[in-house]
Amino acid sequence: MTIARFPRRRYTPGFTAIEPMPRLSALLGGPTLWIKRDDQLGLAAGGNKTRKLEFLIADALAKGADTLVTTGAPQSNHCRLTAAAAVKEGLKCRLLIEERHAGTYDPAGTGNNLLFDLLGVEAIEVVPAGTDLAAGMARIAEGLKVEGRIPYVIPGGGSNALGALGYVACAGEIVAQSADLGVAFDAVVCASGSAGTHAGLLVGLEGARSGMPLTGVSVRRAQAEQVALVAGLAKRTAELLGQDAAIVADKTVVDDRWVGEGYALPTDTMIEAVRLLAAQEGVLLDPVYTGKAMAGLIGQVREGRWAKGQNILFVHTGGSPALYAYRDVLAHGVPQG
Repeated sequence: MTIARFPRRRYTPGFTAIEPMPRLSALLGGPTLWIKRDDQLGLAAGGNKTRKLEFLIADALAKGADTLVTTGAPQSNHCRLTAAAAVKEGLKCRLLIEERHAGTYDPAGTGNNLLFDLLGVEAIEVVPAGTDLAAGMARIAEGLKVEGRIPYVIPGGGSNALGALGYVACAGEIVAQSADLGVAFDAVVCASGSAGTHAGLLVGLEGARSGMPLTGVSVRRAQAEQVALVAGLAKRTAELLGQDAAIVADKTVVDDRWVGEGYALPTDTMIEAVRLLAAQEGVLLDPVYTGKAMAGLIGQVREGRWAKGQNILFVHTGGSPALYAYRDVLAHGVPQG
């Protein structure tokens, strides 16, 4: 089965760009680094969740939904983009926010918290870490049904097999752009969190027999747990497409050395990465996902993982609105060479 058989809303015209990062590459003195600009995807302020929502929102509309229900952390890019998609489609949106670290949700906060308000989120419920989020969203959905409404529940990060199709499609873009650019990418690196991006890319790159090995830099979990999460979702995504799930067996690679003390908690290497990309390439990363993923890529280059002459592609999954909520952490860092 081809991905074209799945209903899809298109929120981004054409492919997102792949650009070289010559100044960062020269500064690090290793391979040639490239960046896939998924921070420039459609909907409010862009980011990887837009690709997943193209398939999830199409499914919601096909089922007659009038309200989207989803979950995420206090500075959730997924929640921001789900709210933006709801506005785009004339739907309502409700959020279940998990405080993964106590006291981190501020209803008057900046970053994505502000955007939830501007985008007209109908209601926000805040719950402590460890809450059964699937049960919480089901409860919200049942309440909406009692009101005569038609809810559609989207998992955190949009990371189920249907949502992961967004990054199967992205893998196809990368393969096509590699051919157009005349650049054979020796490796692809992305952030690995709720697993939809990592799993979708894995299925797409392996299904295309691209020869591009993929590494996910974990932003939340230890390696073994993250590998199991990604591999499981990749298997379900391959099965949804009617592909042999064996094509992704033993292909899941996760580097967990840049998580730090936990999800969304700042690290020195994240601060350095955010400031380096801004100063060297004019590219804004975010402090939760791409900052830590880029810290991982920079660390791998410094370790000598790749040689000069090789081409490494970083998938920039967006999230820059969260920068404003981390001003005190980021504003005075000094980038290191």
